Amino acid sequence: MMIIHDQIKFLTDEINHLRSDGKKLGLVPTMGALHEGHLSLVKHSFRDNDLTAVSIFVNPIQFNNIEDLKKYPRDLRKDLEKLGKLLRQNDLVFTPDVNEMYRDPVTHIFDFGNLDKVMEGKYRKGHFNGVAIIVSKLLEIFQPDKAYFGQKDFQQLVIIKSLVKQLDLPVTIVSCPIVREHDGLAMSSRNVLLSEKQRKEAALIPETLFSAVQKSKSLSVKELKRWVIKRINNNPELRVEYFEIVDNIELFPIKTWEEKKEKYGCIAVNVGTVRLIDNVKFPE
Repeated sequence: MMIIHDQIKFLTDEINHLRSDGKKLGLVPTMGALHEGHLSLVKHSFRDNDLTAVSIFVNPIQFNNIEDLKKYPRDLRKDLEKLGKLLRQNDLVFTPDVNEMYRDPVTHIFDFGNLDKVMEGKYRKGHFNGVAIIVSKLLEIFQPDKAYFGQKDFQQLVIIKSLVKQLDLPVTIVSCPIVREHDGLAMSSRNVLLSEKQRKEAALIPETLFSAVQKSKSLSVKELKRWVIKRINNNPELRVEYFEIVDNIELFPIKTWEEKKEKYGCIAVNVGTVRLIDNVKFPE
C-alpha cells in the first residue's frame, strides 16, 4: 500500500527509514490533475528505482496570472485513486499545502541567463524562478537518485537541468517522451478546461507541428515559422502566442537548418482562455 504524507517532517522520517538499506528513490513532481502523461513518468521511475515518490502540489509562485492559478484543475481524491492503482507497497505520495511548503518568505532569485528570458519566460515573468524554487525544495526534501519530468515542458526541463548543475545536486534529471491523445494533442492537465469544440480544434496544434517537420526539408527556418503561425491562426478558435525554433542547450534561436545542433520547435497557443504548449524535434 502506498504511503501518504502532507508534512515534511513525517515524510523525511519515512524516507530515511525506507532507504536505510540503500534503496534507490525516484521522484515525480506534479501539480496534480494527473493524466496518463504523469503516470508514464511514474512507470519510468519504477524501471529505475526501488522506491517511487510522487508529489502533488499546485505551486502558487510559478503562476504570474492569479486567474490562471484559480482555475487550475484540482482533484486530489481522483489523483490518489489513480496512484493507488499504480503505486507499489512503500511508494510515497506527498500532498503538502502552501503553508507547509512556504513557511518562510520566498526571496531567492535564480540566474538562468538566456534560458528564462525567452518563450515561456518572455510571456510569464517570474514563472521559472517559481518553478526553480519549488523543484529545489522538493529535491532537498526527497534527495532522490533520479527525478522525472516530461518533455512537453521542454524549456522547463532545460532550466531544471541548469538548476541541478548550479546547485551541484547529486540527482539525475530524466526526461520522458511526450504522451499524446489519440489525435496527437499533448496530454495536459489544462485539456479538461477546453470546451468540446475547442478540444476538437486544438488537434490542429500537433498536426501542424508534425507537418512542420516534413516541411523543414523544403522551407527555410524563417519561412517555416511564418507557415506554422499562419496555419494555426487561420483557425478562429486558436491564437499563437509564440513559435520558436531553438537549440536544446542555450535555447538560442536557430537561424538555418545547417546548424549542428539539436533543434526543437516550441509553441504556445491560446485556445479561448486556455493556454497550451507543445514542441517537436526537427531532424539534425
